[in-house]
Amino acid sequence: MSQIIRPERIAELMKIEEQRFLDLHKESTAAFHRSSKVMHEGVPMSWMAKWPGAHPVFVQEAKGAHFTDLDGHDYIDFCLGDTGSMTGHSPAATVAAVKAQIDKGITAMLPSENAAIVSDLLRERFGLPLWQFTVSATDANRHVIRYSRMITGRSKIVVIDRCYHGSVDETFATLDDAGFTIKREGNIGAPVDLDVTTRVVEFNDLAAMDKALAHGDVAAILMEPAMTNIGIVLPEPGYLEGVQDLCKKYGTLLIIDETHTISVGPGGMTAQLGLKPDFFTIGKALAAGIPVGTFGMTQSVADAIKKHIEIEKIDTGGIGGTLAGNILALAAMRATLSDVLTETNFAKMIALGDRWSDGVDAAITEFDLDWHCNRLGARGEYIFKGKAPRTGKEAADSGDFALEQYIHLRLLNDGFLLTPFHNMALMCPDTTEADVDAHTAAFRTMCADLIKS
Repeated sequence: MSQIIRPERIAELMKIEEQRFLDLHKESTAAFHRSSKVMHEGVPMSWMAKWPGAHPVFVQEAKGAHFTDLDGHDYIDFCLGDTGSMTGHSPAATVAAVKAQIDKGITAMLPSENAAIVSDLLRERFGLPLWQFTVSATDANRHVIRYSRMITGRSKIVVIDRCYHGSVDETFATLDDAGFTIKREGNIGAPVDLDVTTRVVEFNDLAAMDKALAHGDVAAILMEPAMTNIGIVLPEPGYLEGVQDLCKKYGTLLIIDETHTISVGPGGMTAQLGLKPDFFTIGKALAAGIPVGTFGMTQSVADAIKKHIEIEKIDTGGIGGTLAGNILALAAMRATLSDVLTETNFAKMIALGDRWSDGVDAAITEFDLDWHCNRLGARGEYIFKGKAPRTGKEAADSGDFALEQYIHLRLLNDGFLLTPFHNMALMCPDTTEADVDAHTAAFRTMCADLIKS
């Protein structure tokens, strides 16, 4: 029989951590009060208000695998800008490239020599021959959805239940108890009902995918090769290959989003598993946190796009952005891809990811907790169920918001930052074994406190 963590115990411990947070973060509190006068919810983006504690901590400086807040506290950063700083904060090679470029221009609405160099680096990693640039992975996903509808003449997009692909309207959908597509809870200002644009399918369910595509109205499937934003959900053997086969059968385009799953290695799961998507999207880490996104496409897709678009109207079709592919971002991407997100660094990061997960697993076993830790290369994440989820719904159902908030706040007060709204950790090239082992010790102590009567 596994240990039961009582809600009353969580509430009792949470009160202690809430007070400890206020005692430790007086300068951040003062900064938050100033910010509340000029920013909605006192934060740059409203979702930041969800961080546990009275308010977020305010960052003074970030470098490598650590950051310092306004009160001078040092933190081991396992959030790393939720992948944007998977390179580590301000890696030397990227910083040098940005410094060299910034005096020579930031943006010009014209290509630079680095555009072709970066595209070739992306081709080598991910296999798709032709590339375009955006300001974020969200933009990349929006653009390829539009292209997919144009090429196929179809209206629907298939997404995975409980997926996340940035602020793309079509993706904020879920399944109700009867299996119908509806808008996801919290979806703000949807332009149309989600079942107009979207059909939702559970992850790892090929029969459901077949049924969804058989209507003949699906332009594209947009999916991660492993789910990451509801908790790590890994593909079952043969699932992704089966999805590819169904796309060919029904004439549907496959879009693979590897913005987070690049944690498995330099070429992401696409290279690792030999996947053959029609479109490939990614952003965040490729320029060490400088805003950038990109999408790759096959030659046949590029040929189809060219057939449909008149050069006279190429700038009015909803594809593009004034700052997309700017020369500063491309200089940062070239340096990051060439010198930071390397095979050597990934090998180190993945080993540390395993070490972090080993430490979590050891505490779960020691204290007989009905939890499970999944791994995805340089990532690890635990859920509050004793077995790995196979669908987004199973991952969502394993959540415990009060427990999660307590764990995040407790570890933050102890000097560790996890990815917000998940129990996920990510390693960067600057993370050390000492950083990981410090988390293991703090996590073990926290688990021991949770099960005390």
